[in-house]
Amino acid sequence: MKFGFWNLKIAKISFLIKTLNFFASILVYRKMEVLEQIWGNGTALNVIQMSIRALVAFPIAWILIRISGRRSFGFRAPLDNVIVILLGAMLARGVVGASPFVSVTVACLAIVLLHRIVAYILARNEKFSKFINGKKIVLYKDGQFIRTNMRRALVCEEDILQGVREMALLNDMEKVDIVYFERNGQISVIKKDLS
Repeated sequence: MKFGFWNLKIAKISFLIKTLNFFASILVYRKMEVLEQIWGNGTALNVIQMSIRALVAFPIAWILIRISGRRSFGFRAPLDNVIVILLGAMLARGVVGASPFVSVTVACLAIVLLHRIVAYILARNEKFSKFINGKKIVLYKDGQFIRTNMRRALVCEEDILQGVREMALLNDMEKVDIVYFERNGQISVIKKDLS
């Protein structure tokens, strides 16, 4: 008789747990339906769903760029341009629903962490830095344009003159000592010491 009493109690508790699980699954299912209506699913997103995804993507992008470091927008070396292009392209896939949003965010984090590791190595290893980013190219020295270097850098004389006007605010090459084509693609100018 004792066992029958406990079996009945266990059966009641089991029934209660199953009932609660049933109603909880309905609530979770309803919440998931509501979330899916707000967030969207797949590529058939409406304007509001895409806007909500964009509002979520913005702080994620900001956090990822902060993790990546100021370098990604400061130097504009090839490595830094790659991260900007990749983050934009990958996050766009999450916003428009072409890829699952969480997967896109995790992939972006992996790219940012890889950028951070490579930037760390670049800052400490000159040979690796030259291999990844290249080295500066002398375009003008001793009053002469260096044509072989100009061809290598894919710039013409007018590109160099424009760079001199923009960077040194000069229109006269007689006042210029050296012009470099930097690793980030910009032209830098060293003026002659006229004192």
